[in-house]
Order: sequence, then structure tokens, then C-alpha cells
Amino acid sequence: MLLVLSLLAAACGGQASDPTRQGGSPTTTAQTKAAGGEGLTVEFRSDPDPPRPGDNTFEVTVTQPDGAPVTDAKVTAVFSMPAMPAMNMPAMQSDASLAHVGGGTYRGEGQLSMDGTWNVVVSVARGAGPPATARFSIVAQ
Repeated sequence: MLLVLSLLAAACGGQASDPTRQGGSPTTTAQTKAAGGEGLTVEFRSDPDPPRPGDNTFEVTVTQPDGAPVTDAKVTAVFSMPAMPAMNMPAMQSDASLAHVGGGTYRGEGQLSMDGTWNVVVSVARGAGPPATARFSIVAQ
């Protein structure tokens, strides 16, 4: 019994210290290399953090592999939640266009229709090539 309690305590402690989890110290939800051959770094944040059902402000910072900000992109975020047939709920989706506000940071308003885990796909389009994409998961509370 003591071993089980120790393992549970250790697992909870590990989750709380992970800065990419909701409620972690930074507002950055995740950071990943973007696909699409450009090797861009994409950081995603929400205000409030964690996001809530209803209106939220979403912010994405895009940098090149050398750390220089990307200032000439069209950035969109698509939020989706898969269908939950057991609860008689259809799949949900919403999107937000983000405008460049300076230094490679793009900001815009978006809406999440309910609590729960949302998949986020951020698209960064530059020029005529295919957009770079980055995937995140957020939990609206």
C-alpha cells in the first residue's frame, strides 16, 4: 500500500512540474518544430491560460531555425474535438486567424464551445509553398 501511495505521489509531482501542461509556470502550451520543410519553431499560448469555453485570445510566435522572427506569414489556428458517440456529441471545430503584432508574434481571437481537450493545428503559410504546420493539445476548463 505504501508503495502505491509513493508511486501516486511521484506521478502527481511529475505532472505539476511539467511546464508544457496546463497550469504550468509559463503560458506556452507547447513548442515544436513545424512540418513543411522549413524547420520553423512555433510556440502557442492562450489568454486566459488555461483557455475556457467561450472567447479566448490565442498567440503564436514563429521563429526560423536561426532564431530570427518570422514576420511575413499568414497564421491560422484550427481547434477540433473529435466526436463522442457515447455522449451523443458530434465533432466540433473552430478556427482563428492570427494577425502579426510584431517580432514574429501573431495574435487573434477564437472561441471554444466547451470544456475538454482540443486538438490545435497551427498553419504558417509563407510564399507559394505548402504551409508549415504544428500540432498542439490544449484543455479548456
